[in-house]
Amino acid sequence: MKFLDQAKVYVRSGDGGAGSVSFRREKYIEYGGPDGGDGGRGGDVWVECVEGLNTLIDYRYQQHFKAKTGGHGMGKNRTGAKGPDITLKVPVGTEILEEDNETLIADMTEVGQRLLLLRGGNGGFGNAHFKTSVNQAPRRANPGLEGQEKWLWLRLKLIADAGLVGLPNAGKSTFLAAVSQAKPKIADYPFTTLHPNLGVAGVDGHEFVIADIPGLIEGAHEGVGIGDRFLGHVERTRVLLHLIDSTQDDPAEAYRVVRGELEAYGGGLEDKLEIVALSKIDALDAETRKETLKALSEATGTKPILLSAASGEGMTEALRMVRRAIETLDREAEDDLPRAEEEGWHP
Repeated sequence: MKFLDQAKVYVRSGDGGAGSVSFRREKYIEYGGPDGGDGGRGGDVWVECVEGLNTLIDYRYQQHFKAKTGGHGMGKNRTGAKGPDITLKVPVGTEILEEDNETLIADMTEVGQRLLLLRGGNGGFGNAHFKTSVNQAPRRANPGLEGQEKWLWLRLKLIADAGLVGLPNAGKSTFLAAVSQAKPKIADYPFTTLHPNLGVAGVDGHEFVIADIPGLIEGAHEGVGIGDRFLGHVERTRVLLHLIDSTQDDPAEAYRVVRGELEAYGGGLEDKLEIVALSKIDALDAETRKETLKALSEATGTKPILLSAASGEGMTEALRMVRRAIETLDREAEDDLPRAEEEGWHP
């Protein structure tokens, strides 16, 4: 299945059905009178958040979605049927935006969440609706109202507990493959990862979701390399695991570059809880490892984790730190809840 995190679609609700012009004609009934029924309402356009999806690829092959017209009114005061609705099914984490790709309409974050995007047009009145004391045989009926239409953007932001960030070839995909059943592409050249990957990792009986996004380089927020397009996927993560390749010339500078891109992007990424890890340490001797760790500690202000996905060193420790960070955020959220309820706010 190909990954697609953004799609533009055209949606249109159904037109209302036309009213009917009809008169009752039965034997032995001298004055039957008008009996034209009203038209039915046109179909609505809905969007629904469903499980089992993690891409918007379906909207690459079909971009136009039109609801059906309501049924037309008929004689004997029969009202037309309502037109069938259409429902756009999207994965959890999908944002619905206006055509300008900036104005947010809705954020679909829970399975089963539904939103009415466009309401179908009202059905037209039949001639029975226009009968009065001075016009007992009206010969007119209303057409149905036209449906609404618009272009929309669908933008997917994956929801995960932890996000992997770093320069290209920092070992993010290798880390994800080592701790989960995910099968990301792994190779010894930059930008091997061209779209985000999700994996479920477990440690000490606890499981959490990890998102691996394509590598960042200096100037990514200005479109350099793959750009910052995929940084939206770590906006929803709660913890960042920042991997730094220990075999490169200046790991401290690599850290500064990625931090600079996170701050330039915004979206709250610069304020997220961050765990720094020095990867590929199996390739270093003891002395080089010590010097690299010292330089990175001075740059980050914390003591980085040493890990190697190839040898397994430090992997369990890294997962435990991520789990503890998630639990800390959970406790903070629980502590804030009573205070919020006292102030009349409910999540």
